[in-house]
Amino acid sequence: MSFLDDLLKKAGKALKKSLSDSISGAAKDAVTNKSYPYAFAKLPENLTELMALPGSDLKDPYAVAAFTIAALDLFPKNKDASIEMLNYIKGPRPLVPMDISFIKDRFMDGVDYVPRSYFEGTSPQNDYTPSVPYTVNVLELAHSRDQISEGYLKLFLRSSGADSERYLVLRHKPSTDQWFLWSFEGVMSGIRIPVSKDDWA
Repeated sequence: MSFLDDLLKKAGKALKKSLSDSISGAAKDAVTNKSYPYAFAKLPENLTELMALPGSDLKDPYAVAAFTIAALDLFPKNKDASIEMLNYIKGPRPLVPMDISFIKDRFMDGVDYVPRSYFEGTSPQNDYTPSVPYTVNVLELAHSRDQISEGYLKLFLRSSGADSERYLVLRHKPSTDQWFLWSFEGVMSGIRIPVSKDDWA
C-alpha cells in the first residue's frame, strides 16, 4: 500500500467516526431536549394569587420560569405587583434599581407584548393574544446544565415573534431545594412588532 493510499484510508476512517459522532450527538439531543408546559387558568395579578398556584414553593424550576413570564407580563399594568412577584421569584437576590430600570426600558413606547409572545396561541398577526389556558412551554435542552456553573440551570422559551429560543437562568438553593430566578434579560429582547402596529404590514 502506497503512502497516499494509507493516508486516504486514515482520512476515510476519521470522517466516518466524525459523522458517527455527529449523528450520535444529534440523537442524544433529540432524546434529552424536553418541553415542560405550565398552564395558568388565570394569570396572577399579585403575589397572593401567585402563591396559590401549583409550584409556588419554587421547587419546580419550570414553574419558576413560567411565573417569570407571568410577572413580567403584569409590569405594564401593575408595576408594584409585578416587582413584588419578581422579588419573590428571585429569593435571596431581589431586583436592584438597575433591573427595574431595564424592565421599564423594555416597555417604553407601548411595547408591552414581549412577555405575551411566550404564551401559546400568540403571533404578530393576532397582536400576541394568548389562547386560554395561558400556557408557557419551558424547554430544557441537552446543554441546559452544561454551559454554566453547577447549581445553575439555563431554560429556554419560544417567542412567537422570534426565530430562535430565548433563555433565562435559575439558581438552586440546596438548603431549601428551591430554584430562584437569577437572570431574565434574555427573555426581554426585542421581537417582531404586532401587525396592528406595523406601518409596513
